[in-house]
Amino acid sequence: MTCETAPVRTGEDLNVDALTDYLRGRIEGVEGGITVEQFPSGHSNLTYLLRTDKDGREYVLRRGPLGPVAPKTHDMAREFRLLQMVHAHFRPAPAVFLLCEDAAVLGSVFFLMERRHGLILRDTVPPQLAGLPNYPQLISEAFIDCFACLHAIDIFNTGLVTLGKPEGFLVRQVRGWAERWQGAVTDDIPKASATKMDGVIRWLADRMPVSPAPTLIHNDYKLDNIMLRAEKTPSVEAVLDWEMAAVGDPLADVGLALCYWVWTQAGLPHGQVVPSLTAQPGWYTRDQFVERYAQQTGRNLSRIGYYEVLGVFKLAVILQQIYYRFRRGQTSDSRFQNFDERVYALIEVASSLTGKLT
Repeated sequence: MTCETAPVRTGEDLNVDALTDYLRGRIEGVEGGITVEQFPSGHSNLTYLLRTDKDGREYVLRRGPLGPVAPKTHDMAREFRLLQMVHAHFRPAPAVFLLCEDAAVLGSVFFLMERRHGLILRDTVPPQLAGLPNYPQLISEAFIDCFACLHAIDIFNTGLVTLGKPEGFLVRQVRGWAERWQGAVTDDIPKASATKMDGVIRWLADRMPVSPAPTLIHNDYKLDNIMLRAEKTPSVEAVLDWEMAAVGDPLADVGLALCYWVWTQAGLPHGQVVPSLTAQPGWYTRDQFVERYAQQTGRNLSRIGYYEVLGVFKLAVILQQIYYRFRRGQTSDSRFQNFDERVYALIEVASSLTGKLT
């Protein structure tokens, strides 16, 4: 077993016999059987490591969460087809091998993609990176530079523009996430938090900027969604979790990334809401992040505050959707039982930011 994986969580088991039968003749190496482990991180889609017993080939299996999900979310078929297109133009996007849309096999749509090897940063920095001089600065730069490369792909000449509808992107974002919020509200939300969230939604609708030229956007670009190569100068081996990728305003991507990148100079309790290694000394500050991205891309980030509010708003909705599923008994994962508190804190952050930007 690798240090990245763990035994499959109770209730999230796969029917290994049915999976093996389906894969036989479709994927190399499964004739002698497979061993299944689980990648234990992540809060929505389920990700497993498949290892063939005969020759040790490894594949990664992605499927949606158990139980009912919100419409148009956790679309594994879309993620598979998107990665098929993106991999040819952006090496950090893993290659994909097989899509199964027959829910009778495992109970949901799933796909197989390549296994990449590297280091993922979550609560701690692995010793292979921690021993490097100035590793927080080096990783910060690798993270931002890869982000800029993603946004530099020519979506028109590559045909990637067909992955979305860039016109009216921000309007759809605000409206769509507001609708998701309304669909995930639980009866225990404090009235004050609900009122502030309504105010944030109005603020976003009323102060919408003009978007720059559209690009491919990841829509969940954060430190634990990248895999690093441990070299003298660390680089990005893989960018993971492409479920929400689209074509649209690249600054919306930056705004959401900044939500996970602690605002060390903003005077907000953000680290208590989204714990992050970047709160520690040596990592790029929010301003350094913005400055390096602007230098790499030439984009005007004078309205980045709007996109940060949008990002915090979206993150609050995402966590509320997960908490909604927990509250309704659609998942028993105990990690989600206090997500309501994180949602309320994010609403406070978003509301506070709107006050500073008004």
